[in-house]
Amino acid sequence: MDTTMLVNLLLGLVPIIWLVIALTGLKMPGYKACGIAIAFAAVVAIPYKGMAPFNCGTAILEGVLSALWPIILVIIAALFTYNLVLETGAMDRIKAMLSSISSDKRILAIIIGWSFGCFMEGMAGFGTAVAIPASILIALGFEPLPTLVGLLIVNSTPTAFGSVGVPTTTLAPLIGVDSVLLSANTALIEALLMFLSPFFMVFVIGKGFKAFKGVLPIALVSSLAFTVPNFLVATFIGPELPDIIGSGCSMAITIPLAIAMRNKPVPDEYRIAADKQQKLSISVAEGVKAWSPFILIFILLLGTSKLVPPVNAPLSAIKSSVLIYTGPTGKPTNFSWINTPGVWIIIAAIIGGLIQGARPQKIASVFGHTVASNVKTIVTICSVLATAKIMVHSGMTKDVAEALVAITGGIFPLFSPLVGVLGAFVTGSGTNTGVLFGPLQQETASRIGVVPQWLCAANAMGAGIGKMVAPSNVALACAAAGIAGQESKVIRAVFKYTLIYTVIGGIICFALAHAVTLASVVP
Repeated sequence: MDTTMLVNLLLGLVPIIWLVIALTGLKMPGYKACGIAIAFAAVVAIPYKGMAPFNCGTAILEGVLSALWPIILVIIAALFTYNLVLETGAMDRIKAMLSSISSDKRILAIIIGWSFGCFMEGMAGFGTAVAIPASILIALGFEPLPTLVGLLIVNSTPTAFGSVGVPTTTLAPLIGVDSVLLSANTALIEALLMFLSPFFMVFVIGKGFKAFKGVLPIALVSSLAFTVPNFLVATFIGPELPDIIGSGCSMAITIPLAIAMRNKPVPDEYRIAADKQQKLSISVAEGVKAWSPFILIFILLLGTSKLVPPVNAPLSAIKSSVLIYTGPTGKPTNFSWINTPGVWIIIAAIIGGLIQGARPQKIASVFGHTVASNVKTIVTICSVLATAKIMVHSGMTKDVAEALVAITGGIFPLFSPLVGVLGAFVTGSGTNTGVLFGPLQQETASRIGVVPQWLCAANAMGAGIGKMVAPSNVALACAAAGIAGQESKVIRAVFKYTLIYTVIGGIICFALAHAVTLASVVP
C-alpha cells in the first residue's frame, strides 16, 4: 500500500475513530458525539478531498432528511405504540398474559426477544425488533443494560431479511445477481451465527453459563425452529419471507413448550418479581384487545408488502424523488409517503388505541410526548446519517474500503464481513450498507476469483453484526429502555460480542468462499 492510500485510510477513519473514542472512552452522550462527528467529517472532506462547502451542506441535508424519513419515523412509531399501550393500561394485560406463559425471565427473553423480535424485524425492521421487545421486557422488570445487549445480539442475523427482505432485494439488482441466489448465499453464511444468537442472549441476560440450567432444551428447540425454516425459505423461495415464517414457526413451538414448563421451579434470580406478575383473568376478547396494535401492525405491514402486489404497487407509487446532494455523485432520494413501515405502525397504534378506549386527544398527547422525549435520539440519528453522507459523497468511505482490500489481498474473504461491520457502524442500516459497499465487494470478488454474491452475502452478515454497535441503533435501544444518554455503556458492553461475531463470520466466509465458488462453476 503506497503512502497516498495510507493517508487516505487514516483520514477516512477520522470520524469513525472519533466516535469510538467519544462513545467508549470519553463516555460522551450519543447526540453530542455524533454531532461533533459531522464536523470531523467535514474537516477532512472539504480541504483534503476537495468537497465544495455547499455540496458538504447538501450532503448533510440529505443525511438528515433520509434519517427523518423513514428511519426516525419508524422509531417514533414503535415507541408511540408502546407508550399508547402503556397509557391505556393494555400493557398490564399483556404482561399478565406473558407471565401466564412463564415466570422465568430466560424463557420470556427467548419468546419476546428472539421469536417475537425476529418477527418484528421481518415485518418492519428499522429498529422495531429492538424497540418493541425492549420496552416489553423492561416493563416486566428486566435489567436494561443486559437486556439491550441481548436484544442487539439476536437482532444481528435477521437483518438481511428484515422489512420483508428489503436489504437483499435492494442489493441484488445493484450488483446484477438474482435475489434468490443472493438470499441463499446469505442464509448459508449466516446459519451458524443465527443458530447461536439466542444462546448468547440467554448467556448475557442470565449473566453466565449458569443461566442455561433448565432452559437449554427450550433454547435449542426455539433456535432450530427459527433457523431451519429461515434457511429453507431463503434458499428456495427468496428474501421476503425467511424472518416472518421462521419467527412464526419459532413462536408456534416455543410458547406451548414454555406453558408446559411453567410448573417447574424457577431460580429466584430469574423469576419475575411478584409485583410484575399481575395475575388477571383475561378472556380471549380482552387479550385480542390488548394486543390489537401489534396484531394490526402485522396485518397492515403484511397486507401492504410486496407479497400483495395489487395493494403494494399503487401505494408504493405515491412517492417523491428529490435531488438533494448537489455534487457530482448526487442521485435522487426517494421518499415513499404512504407505503413505509412507520406510517402503518402509527396507523395501527391509533386504531389500536381507539379500540382500547383512548380518546383522540389522549392519543395526540401521547404522540407529542413521545416525540418530545426522544429529541436527543433524533439528533443522534440525524447526525450519524449526515456524517455518513459526507463520507460517502466525498469518497472517504471508498478510500477506507479500498485500503482494506489492498492490505488483505487474496485473504480478503476473511475480512469481508468487517467491511459490512464498518458500513453498519457508520450508517446504522443493513440496506444502506449494502448499497454503500455491495459494489466494492462485487469488484473485489472478481479480482480474487470469488463469486460476487458470496462476498455480498458476507457484507450483509457484517452489516447485521455492525448494527450491534451502530450509534443510531444503540440510541434507539437506549430510548426504548428509558436510558437515553447511556449509549456509551451499551456499546462497551456489546462490543466484545460484535468482535466475536466478526471473527466467526470472517472464518466462515474464508472457509466456504472457495467451496461456494467451485459449486457455482461445476455443472
